[in-house]
Amino acid sequence: MKEKITQTAGRQQLGEFAPMFAHLNDDVLFGEVWNEEAIDTKTKCIVTVVSLMASGITDSSLTYHLQNAKAHGVTKDEIAAIITHATMYVGWPKGWAVFRLAKAVWNEEEPAQTEKDKYQNSIFFPIGEPNPYGQFFVGQSYLAPVSTEQVPVFNVTFEPGCRNNWHIHHAKRDGGQMLICVGGRGYYQEWGKEAVEMTPGTVVNIPAEVKHWHGAAPDSWFSHLAIEVAGEETSNEWLEAVSDADYDKLR
Repeated sequence: MKEKITQTAGRQQLGEFAPMFAHLNDDVLFGEVWNEEAIDTKTKCIVTVVSLMASGITDSSLTYHLQNAKAHGVTKDEIAAIITHATMYVGWPKGWAVFRLAKAVWNEEEPAQTEKDKYQNSIFFPIGEPNPYGQFFVGQSYLAPVSTEQVPVFNVTFEPGCRNNWHIHHAKRDGGQMLICVGGRGYYQEWGKEAVEMTPGTVVNIPAEVKHWHGAAPDSWFSHLAIEVAGEETSNEWLEAVSDADYDKLR
């Protein structure tokens, strides 16, 4: 025997305030239309989901009908195909909105984010790929080109505790580097001077021939834009690593 669809939400929520609406909802829509036998209940569920999606309705009523669709045999693969197909006609934003609800109904959890993913979502510039100059760093760093024309600009990202070796930007004339912190917390230190804390918005100007290092705080990711200052006969000299003893003083 075919399952009979019933609904009582109308009378429970609006029975006294709007009895006619409650009657139409419970007795006509769900009592007669949903139980009409020309098309099966699964198909009606699909039609309803698409109709609500087309109307831009993505509140609890759509969640209910997605749950109803699942209960009447609509599989995860089927609902994904249905929403994708409907999206081509009703609009991309509506598709995204409905997929978020459908994933919850079909118990598809978002993949667990790594600490790197979480940090990436907190900054504007991309983290990029593992730094090809990693041999001159303690810990893991990443490099992402921001501009390779006119003025070279790179986003350098350090995992917590990562720092580069002492180094010097040489130049016969002009040269040097600018650092602009764009995420997290880190340090810049010149040889013989106290370390300077860097947080988003901090700008550091590094003259040529100054021995220095920069990197993340022990408990924070850190990103800065590295801007090369044009000069004559420029080069970079990598020196010794920052010792753990000196770095630990910054904790």
